[in-house]
Amino acid sequence: MTIHSFNQLPMFILPEVAEALAAGRPVVALESTIITHGMPYPQNVEMAETVEGDIRKAGAVPATIAVMGGSIHIGLSPQQLQALAKTPNARKLSRADLAACLVRGDTGATTVAATMIAAHLAGISVFATGGIGGVHRGAETSFDISADLQELAQTPVTVVAAGAKAILDIPKTLEVLETLGVPVIAYGQSEFPAFWARDSGLPAPLRMDSAAEIAAAHLMRGHLGLAGGQLVANPIPESDEIPLPQIMPMIEQALKEATSQAIATKAVTPFLLGRIFELSAGKSLTANIALVRNNARLGAGIAIEIAKARGN
Repeated sequence: MTIHSFNQLPMFILPEVAEALAAGRPVVALESTIITHGMPYPQNVEMAETVEGDIRKAGAVPATIAVMGGSIHIGLSPQQLQALAKTPNARKLSRADLAACLVRGDTGATTVAATMIAAHLAGISVFATGGIGGVHRGAETSFDISADLQELAQTPVTVVAAGAKAILDIPKTLEVLETLGVPVIAYGQSEFPAFWARDSGLPAPLRMDSAAEIAAAHLMRGHLGLAGGQLVANPIPESDEIPLPQIMPMIEQALKEATSQAIATKAVTPFLLGRIFELSAGKSLTANIALVRNNARLGAGIAIEIAKARGN
């Protein structure tokens, strides 16, 4: 790998990614908390390799982002992916602790917010993930609201996700996104998806039916000088979904257990996802992998259209 200096910022860009960026070819960023905190080993590294392969097959270049050895890595080698997947104590990084992790030389996995920051620094416009963080249930007393929402309002990256995680308070999450001026675009349907389920029971603020239209909206926001990115809510494929009536009892049980065990802040989401995996006998993990792959393919399509519109 070659180190690239961005105003003395410690950043390594994988040669494959650096060449694509220099040539204006489409690149799709990928987060790393899904590897360290979202799935067990070895499914996590298998998923990461499969998703990167999906992006390449679609015609774009994947760039999995993480902090390792005191540097932001834009794109990981197969060896680095394996090492990260086996790191049990990797820090879960958001805007608040990204700088501290770099200074201390710790290994850190990037959340949606931190991945957006790093992607923008590297010149990547599109980021595919599983689901965004949002307003947690009971936030009116706990004030537990993900930094992902503020990041979407600040950083000009288009984020493709399967909506908000169903463990969240989705109505309040949509309200906060509206207040922050974040475009929320459902892809191919009028209903806002809820991660494992295609329909949250809530209408999406916006609907677009093509990657080209989403790419055009991304570029138009730049022309207008509008801060922030846009959220593309891409529903999980029908064959892979777990409808809300099936998944909600598991979510409610996991939430009760988290409350009884006083699990809070950054530990909440990994605990809930792990418990729902157990309660669903692994079905939630299968669905999770399917939706991430689906988002990666759409993200590649959007990145390709942005590159075309820029004349590359």
